[in-house]
Amino acid sequence: MSDLQHPLFARLFTALCPQLEREVGPWRRRLLAATAGEVLELGAGNGANFPYYPKAVERVVAVEPEPYLRRQAQRRAQEAPVPIEVVAGRAEELPESLGRFDCAVATLVFCSIADPNAALRAVASRLKEGGTLYFLEHVRGRGTKAAAQLLLDRSRLWPLVAGGCHCSRDLRTLLEASPFSVEEVEEVAIGPGWLHVNPHLVGRARLAR
Repeated sequence: MSDLQHPLFARLFTALCPQLEREVGPWRRRLLAATAGEVLELGAGNGANFPYYPKAVERVVAVEPEPYLRRQAQRRAQEAPVPIEVVAGRAEELPESLGRFDCAVATLVFCSIADPNAALRAVASRLKEGGTLYFLEHVRGRGTKAAAQLLLDRSRLWPLVAGGCHCSRDLRTLLEASPFSVEEVEEVAIGPGWLHVNPHLVGRARLAR
């Protein structure tokens, strides 16, 4: 599995992370409180989720394709409250060698996955029967905001400066076409509501088999 190089964005994101986590951190904690057993984390970034895993988690395999962020995550894994292994890889390409998991976690990652439909299928293939996907993602808004988000993405300006992020992704529609069935979802604003990376969806979906 090849790396995904975004060196400037990775360093900028890491520098801004302490400020961003004042808003995002409480939502990460709330989302991850229900995780247990063996967990697969997609696009772990610099390991911002790691402090919030509860003791019910036996181990985490955290996949991250960007080398700089992966190194940051590996350092944070050493201080995490649960065992975490950080590995190279992309969400669309999850080999059988990773094993099978009780649940998967995706936080602020589906915006930047090249093929989100393939990623959802790949995650489903790595989960045990009845496994759960926990997600916290910014998504497409409505009305004029949605139009502005689509314009930013189609111009390729935002994806270029933001490490491949697409602010107009429609996660609800992606999940409806996936092997998952949404069990709980809440739409929230994290940070100023006018931001083009608002609103967010927080929730869980279960593997439907």
